[in-house]
Amino acid sequence: MKGLVGCIIIVAIAVLLLSVRVILKKNGRFSSQHISQNKRMRERGIHCAMTQHREAQNDAKKKINVKNL
Repeated sequence: MKGLVGCIIIVAIAVLLLSVRVILKKNGRFSSQHISQNKRMRERGIHCAMTQHREAQNDAKKKINVKNL
């Protein structure tokens, strides 16, 4: 039981420390961690795996005329 309470306290402290900036800053919020919403990544042409997969599928469809198969 002591171990469970200890773990809950440690997790609560970790969450509190991770959210200090959001709590103390006026209109504070967590910044997006998604690659597509990062300006520097977009400038370098880096996309998330799902976006790259979607682009590859669209490119393949353009190269192969699926309607005539």
